[in-house]
Amino acid sequence: MTVKGIAVIGAGYWGPNLIRNLQAHPEWDLRWVCDLDSERAARAVGQAPGVRVTTSLDDVLDDPAVVAVAVATPAATHTAVVLSSLEAGRHVLVEKPLAPSLAEGQKLVEVAEDRGLVLMCDHTYCYTPAVLKIRELVRGGELGDIQYFDSVRVNLGLVQNDIDVLWDLGPHDLSILDFILPEDMRPTSIAATGADPVGAGHLCVGYLTMPLGNKAVAHVHLNWLSPKKVRTTLIGGSRRMVVWDDLDPSQRVSVYDRGVELQGTQGDARRQAQVAYRLGDMVAPALPEREALQGVAGEFASAIAEHRAPLTDGRSGLRVLELLEAAGRSLEQGGGFVNIGAES
Repeated sequence: MTVKGIAVIGAGYWGPNLIRNLQAHPEWDLRWVCDLDSERAARAVGQAPGVRVTTSLDDVLDDPAVVAVAVATPAATHTAVVLSSLEAGRHVLVEKPLAPSLAEGQKLVEVAEDRGLVLMCDHTYCYTPAVLKIRELVRGGELGDIQYFDSVRVNLGLVQNDIDVLWDLGPHDLSILDFILPEDMRPTSIAATGADPVGAGHLCVGYLTMPLGNKAVAHVHLNWLSPKKVRTTLIGGSRRMVVWDDLDPSQRVSVYDRGVELQGTQGDARRQAQVAYRLGDMVAPALPEREALQGVAGEFASAIAEHRAPLTDGRSGLRVLELLEAAGRSLEQGGGFVNIGAES
């Protein structure tokens, strides 16, 4: 195990979480915290010895002991910060979304690949024990053929000033969808609808619908205006079904041996009589309670050491951006389906 020098860029909302986890991880040596507000950076560092504070990214990149940076600045600044870091030869971990646009994200991925550097997206939920277990179940075939992915991510606030609810909350569910599904089931089109009932200037409530392979469908419900916080995902398969409730620490993942089948191939008039319901047992897998960011930090270190792409690499970030931009085109066109990657 080789300890690597790292810096955190941005000490606002998410930066302190990265700082704490990198300080606690045995493969990282946190050397710098950079933020335009030096007092905020100092507060985030606390009493940790050997961690320097600066308001200048150049100070960080001039330190040869820093081999990587973790970027937790506002999304609009990601391109400039990440690009400067890559051009200085540093590996980069960047919080969601990868960039404020697909074109800028593609530039970052190209530079990282040309220079042989690791560019990793901090799609944090993908490193929770719950999502890792769901990925294992889906990709291992234990659920059978996937029939649907239905996700609800709602709460009261925080209403953002610079992005809508799709760009704020959507990357979580879209990155999870990308992470758990096999490549041949990735969405190729998307329809988006939503509303701004409070006059915030952009969507506060949004709905995304994405056809998947094998006649399956994915649906994501996002809302800043819900009186209750809900973090629930249902995944239906031909053999088993999964419920993930991220707010239930005693039983985050439940696997149901239940389903619906049509018996025979009779005509529509008799189809109702041919429906069979399977009502088997429910199993709640034992999952460790581990902070997801420890998994992020470990995967980033391992990808660098092993000269490989991380599980949530820059290209996974591009796929999320493709979906978000296509959702924007759908909204402009009245909520109809648009192809992923198609030009407006």
